[in-house]
Amino acid sequence: MRTWLLLAGAVLCEVFGSLSLKLALEHRWLYAVVVVGYTSSFALLAMVLRRGMPLGVAYGIWGASGVALTAVLSALVLGEPFTALVVLGLGLIVGGVLTVELGSERARRAREAD
Repeated sequence: MRTWLLLAGAVLCEVFGSLSLKLALEHRWLYAVVVVGYTSSFALLAMVLRRGMPLGVAYGIWGASGVALTAVLSALVLGEPFTALVVLGLGLIVGGVLTVELGSERARRAREAD
């Protein structure tokens, strides 16, 4: 459970860094927030990997969740477009990550059974 909380923290830090990057274009002091957000995100992601989560699963969830949350929050906070096509794309990303997760879990179980 703690591994999943660390991964959620990594996602939130990455999203915070990404939103700050857009805002830093007009407010240069926010570049410091970008550095802290991305550095924290990678540190937390490293902790997740150290705890044994497979790279493909951790990175897939981190990346897909980050993309989805950034798209939603950038629409809400920054007024960026959030169209049906964006929703379709996010659905495809999430579906792909779930497929990787299921495949990884199936392979792990097969290894344990042998």
